[in-house]
Amino acid sequence: MLLHGTDALKQAAAAGHALPGFVAYNLETVQGITAAAEVAGRPVLIQAGSSPFKHAGRQALMRLALDAAEDSAARLGVHLDHSRDLDEITACLEAGYTSVMVDGSHLPFAENIALTKEAVRRARDHGAWVEAELGALPGDEDVSTYAVAKTAAMTDPDQAAGFVAATGVDALAVAVGNVHGFTEDPVRLDLERLAAIHEAVPVPLVLHGASGLPVEELHGALARGVAKVNVNAELRRAYLEAVRASLPAALPGSDVVSVWAAGRDAVRDAALEVIGRLSPQAEGGTT
Repeated sequence: MLLHGTDALKQAAAAGHALPGFVAYNLETVQGITAAAEVAGRPVLIQAGSSPFKHAGRQALMRLALDAAEDSAARLGVHLDHSRDLDEITACLEAGYTSVMVDGSHLPFAENIALTKEAVRRARDHGAWVEAELGALPGDEDVSTYAVAKTAAMTDPDQAAGFVAATGVDALAVAVGNVHGFTEDPVRLDLERLAAIHEAVPVPLVLHGASGLPVEELHGALARGVAKVNVNAELRRAYLEAVRASLPAALPGSDVVSVWAAGRDAVRDAALEVIGRLSPQAEGGTT
């Protein structure tokens, strides 16, 4: 069933959990994410967004994600991730997306505010909630480039307070040492900065680039206002490793179905592992 509204996000924040946002690229990744939500019995966001649209096509991937969410017994939101295009945001809202992320992090502060305000206005007309981003995350959304965080690009707490007040966003993605993709060395978040942002803004915070993040860092973030966590690279890696492992048996008979099934099941299992990590109580509490 489609997960509407911000209740799940707010409940996660209150409980010290986080709503997982999993990036989907094709039928098998959509199915794997859906299956994980059904097994876990937890709300999940299928993030069928701007970058995957380049591969699958917007209309096709939108329909895959929405149909899967509507047909499932699990509570599944369908989220547009990292969009810089108001027309794309409108198209997804009109199709039935339950939330969108408008990404103006590449723009000067005032222009980011203007873009975000317009996205919020459009989303309100469709009953959807909006995530925005302040600060810049290094790395590539689709390919792990072993990026390194830059202090100069991190989110400023005072600026964040003004941004949220000016735009009316429902959630704010922050840069506090996190990066897109896997890294050579373990990521260490600036938890002091994150705590200051949490104190300064009244909305739940979002952590992008959580793949491979040490559990203690992740739980430190959950204890400091992060209520939505994006994971992509872990699912990509699980999918590709499963495909590679299944190819020797599949190639003689050109058995593509077994390869696709292996990838789908690997995405499910990887997503379930992430969902488990997003419940700090299961690991002995937050840090």
